[in-house]
Amino acid sequence: MRVEQFLAVSAVALLAVACGPKTSNEEDAGTQTPAADISVEENTVDETAPSDDGRTDERALLEKQAAENLAAATKFMTENKGRDGVTVTDSGLQYMVIEEGPDDGDSPVSTDTVVFEYTATKSDGIEFDSSRLRGGAATVPVGALNNELPGLTEGLQLMSVGDTYRFFLPPDLALGDAGSADGQIQPNEALIYEINLVKIQNSEKSMQAALDFLEANAKKDGIKTTESGLQYEILQEGEEGGKSPAATDVVKVHYAGTLINGTEFDSSIARGEPTEFPLNRVIAGWTEGVQLMSVGDKYRFFVPPQLAYGESGTPGGPIGPNEALIFEVELLEVK
Repeated sequence: MRVEQFLAVSAVALLAVACGPKTSNEEDAGTQTPAADISVEENTVDETAPSDDGRTDERALLEKQAAENLAAATKFMTENKGRDGVTVTDSGLQYMVIEEGPDDGDSPVSTDTVVFEYTATKSDGIEFDSSRLRGGAATVPVGALNNELPGLTEGLQLMSVGDTYRFFLPPDLALGDAGSADGQIQPNEALIYEINLVKIQNSEKSMQAALDFLEANAKKDGIKTTESGLQYEILQEGEEGGKSPAATDVVKVHYAGTLINGTEFDSSIARGEPTEFPLNRVIAGWTEGVQLMSVGDKYRFFVPPQLAYGESGTPGGPIGPNEALIFEVELLEVK
């Protein structure tokens, strides 16, 4: 089964590092001049050889730019902290609460992995990155951000699921005096991130949430539970006598997959094209559940973690460890 995976963004990927081509000096570094080419009689300096002057000038220019950026960032952060709604932490991180999620939303800790949508701008308002441009929400371990963007490691832990915050990162909580290797972020620039915290991926919490959800769901009218723990609901029945698949068959289906919080993570319907796959090459909940169906049937399956992606989840998200999943499946054809 195809599972549409949102682009996972690591701390480094949030600010991509561009590696330029080697310079001619670097390419020639391993080549030694033959001894016969060195003139002993003419003890002169090659006037064409590069001097340190150019590098010294470039270094002075960079230091001047870094100092100017630091002054501008300090001015911006000083003025910004006086704005209505801005809170300043002990570290110097500034933030505004744009929207609050549910009162019972969990807050992440440094060891959690979080899923969030974001827009990143410089202090002048120029956008340089966003989850929108990258095609989907970022899935990042909170602690992994601390090396490059410590302001976000701190800020994310202030949030609860469903919150939207705007963070103002001074240089020492962003990329500092290094900037980004590709030059997109210059040394000592202040950065602004607006973040919507979508989900926390925590194995133990996810398992408990899955158990609670499935226990309550099993009591609802129309829900049937198999011996394995798979739950299903019949939404539509096809014509009588329709063919049912075996595990070794290839099936053609339309489907939509959601997390138990309602977030859709994959859909052949949204793509506008049914999907075909061998039934024994998908998650166990699908292999078992689709065999209960006949062509023309539409079922809703509630898949416990052990019949889905288990402890590992999907690499980079969007399905975290020990998450229960919901699929609506229409069986179109058995091949």
